[in-house]
Amino acid sequence: MTKYIFLFLLISLTACNKSKDNNNFKDQEIMETTTKLDTATFGSGCFWCSEAIFERVKGVHKVISGYAGGTTENPSYEQVCTGKTGHAEVCQIIFDPTVVSFADLLKIFWKTHDPTTLNRQGADEGTQYRSVVFYHSNEQKKLAEHYKLELDNSGAWADPIVTEISPFTKFYPAEAYHQNYFANNPTQGYCSFVIAPKVEKFEKVFKEKLK
Repeated sequence: MTKYIFLFLLISLTACNKSKDNNNFKDQEIMETTTKLDTATFGSGCFWCSEAIFERVKGVHKVISGYAGGTTENPSYEQVCTGKTGHAEVCQIIFDPTVVSFADLLKIFWKTHDPTTLNRQGADEGTQYRSVVFYHSNEQKKLAEHYKLELDNSGAWADPIVTEISPFTKFYPAEAYHQNYFANNPTQGYCSFVIAPKVEKFEKVFKEKLK
């Protein structure tokens, strides 16, 4: 009889502990889902470069490479490369504004590409490589316009900034092999000679913003 009483107590305690664990898990889940995340969508040339940079920013939860700003629905990479879809290669950035602000992301955006070259970044040329901020709210629009004007007036670049500031309409995620491209292909030529130096420079300039 004592054996059965002991077994009953053991099961009860285990169930109680599991219940506490479940409650802790639920509390954590609630905390995560109540954190209000925001979205930024930037185009700054090849999305492989932009993705590699923004993935390293503290407060950024996710970066998705894709296409935005055009008229072709569900475009393929090959279609976008023709420059006839109207889409730009962009990164959609999901971030926690209590950790990193949209203004901070704008600063990183403008300092990690050349915003004075129209429809071109380095050897990548075409409207798909244009410098663009697709704003998701009036607040984002005001901030983008303010910082663009401020940078132009500062003389940080010899030529005027040509970054397009347009309302966000629709985003199409790029094909799976484009996601996390730099992380998955570090020895690929473009990654080694183009992306790696950009990332290295970014990490030196923005070390306080790194994860």
